[in-house]
Amino acid sequence: MPDLLSHALLAYSLATIASWRYEWITRPYVTVAMAGAFIPDLAKGELILSDARVEQVLGVPFDWFGLHTTGAVICSILIGVLLVHSKERLRVFLLLALGAASHLIADAFLLNPTGVSYPLLWPFSRLYPPTPGLYLSTDIWPSVVLGIGALVVFGVTRYLRSTRDT
Repeated sequence: MPDLLSHALLAYSLATIASWRYEWITRPYVTVAMAGAFIPDLAKGELILSDARVEQVLGVPFDWFGLHTTGAVICSILIGVLLVHSKERLRVFLLLALGAASHLIADAFLLNPTGVSYPLLWPFSRLYPPTPGLYLSTDIWPSVVLGIGALVVFGVTRYLRSTRDT
């Protein structure tokens, strides 16, 4: 699944670069950002249970893709924040939001036949923003490019740590 790997690598790179400026962003917090990048893909639950089956069980209309919007992502982040100690909540919120936002923005650049993206800002707006159509979610090259970028970020981080420790 190159799409999921790409999101993890992007979140890793962004959180690690942020750790250069903010010392409180340690390795565990970088992992939190990477976990945040997976939040919008909760919509892939459709691969396990169909919309119709969930509707039948819950008795209300349901669409998995709703979990891939800003509103549902914010709700998911808030649930995730409740799972940590109160002293950690702000930091976890910020890093989950960083990872999830990087995912949503990266997906806004996907190639769609209609030329527009999904309703990225729902429920705040029903606007379908235009997409530049840079890649498909099945393309391998975004993972390769982001993997190289993550390696560079990793190398720079190791170098900065070694110069700081001496």
